[in-house]
Amino acid sequence: MIGFTGGTLDRGDALRHDPALFAAALADPRARLLRLDAYRPEVTEEGLLGWGGLAEAPDEATLVLLGMDGDRPRFAAAMPGDRATGRSPALFAALDRLRPGEAATYAAARSVLDWHARNGFCATCGTPTAPFRAGWGRACATCGTEHFPRVDPVVIMLAEHDDRVLLGRQPAFPAGRYSALAGFLEPGESIEEAVAREVREEAGIVVRDVRYVASQPWPFASSLMIACVAMAESDAITLDENELEDAIWVSRATVRAVLAGEPGPFLPPPPYAIAHTLLTTWADDDSRGGAETRS
Repeated sequence: MIGFTGGTLDRGDALRHDPALFAAALADPRARLLRLDAYRPEVTEEGLLGWGGLAEAPDEATLVLLGMDGDRPRFAAAMPGDRATGRSPALFAALDRLRPGEAATYAAARSVLDWHARNGFCATCGTPTAPFRAGWGRACATCGTEHFPRVDPVVIMLAEHDDRVLLGRQPAFPAGRYSALAGFLEPGESIEEAVAREVREEAGIVVRDVRYVASQPWPFASSLMIACVAMAESDAITLDENELEDAIWVSRATVRAVLAGEPGPFLPPPPYAIAHTLLTTWADDDSRGGAETRS
């Protein structure tokens, strides 16, 4: 399963549109509150999220309905002045322990709470906004503008050439880690165009025949990762050192060995990242191995 997918909560759209139903959910003694410490989840030994009662939320918190677990409401608390911290080793360790469905719930909670933290004022007139729709919107009482959580689309891709893929590393990566190239879509751009532009800008490689593989919600801060593979016209790398520290071509056999835990020229991305899924999918696909890469 792709990381941060497979959530089991019913998002409770009817409660978002009915203040009375939302009030009843808040008053339900079975309602539970997601326990977070600076946006880091509490994780049990079984890989489950930690939950408490709504009484644990401070009075100044905005309670956001994450959804329904059967007939039991689940909430997260948005605190005034909160800001998401960086991805610390403690957070990585927690994500490694979370079961897939639990990670999906955490991803939704982190993204919407971070959105509240960033959108306390109306982008139209600058007036403070107030939450509504069970925490899935903010409204401006001055100009009437309604604001809703958004996700930023990001392409993440492998360029392949002669049964090898292009991997890059950023200075912020852990030592030895290489991953798929990635970048935000720009206005007026298709997925295919964004893939081609990003690979050309970061590595000087011209690609064609872009094909979609999968997608993933990514809660740092709130992105939709769109994973693709494309054919490279050549393997001559011209590195943009503003974007990447290094880039290498890696054979399918080497990718398979590294993913199997054997030592190799790079450390793979973590299993909860779609880059790991993308590499695994490519490594398992022999149908295009050794394909002609010239126009």
